[in-house]
Amino acid sequence: MHQQLVVEKISGILESTDNTYDVKLTEMLDSAKRIFIAGAGRSKLVGNFFAMRLVHGGYDVSVVGEIVTPSIKSGDLLVIISGSGETEQLIAFTKNAKKVGASIVLISAKAESTIGDLADAVFQIGRPEQYGKVYGMPMGTVFELSTLLFLEATISHIIHEKGIPEEIMRERHANLE
Repeated sequence: MHQQLVVEKISGILESTDNTYDVKLTEMLDSAKRIFIAGAGRSKLVGNFFAMRLVHGGYDVSVVGEIVTPSIKSGDLLVIISGSGETEQLIAFTKNAKKVGASIVLISAKAESTIGDLADAVFQIGRPEQYGKVYGMPMGTVFELSTLLFLEATISHIIHEKGIPEEIMRERHANLE
């Protein structure tokens, strides 16, 4: 019962998400010198998934907040994952990135937001009215799972578009774990 609830809810969100976002996001990733991924809480975990797959795909990626993250500069891309687009820490990251001339993309449940207003592009996952209370999927679960699947689909697009063999991705996978 609950598996079906989750699958149906996420499927509905993804069906109402613009199906050109993967191409647009790929173009932004490809035009960036370096890519920085930021989120808070579980959205940060979704960002970590995405960052890892981008590294496997051959991109230069850093996760914001890690001790070895370099400074962002002009020509870089900051990908913010925030359901609300209003997380104070992420607003501060966005403002700092904007000051130095980095491009910013927001992946959110709400296009109309503080971060959305500052971003160069906003990819709204689903429609805001789809995010009411969902029994069994509390506190942002719908956005996080939908975004995770959207980003995995984007990685699939990248792999197919660039013809990246899984063997090459495996070679880029961490070997000190």
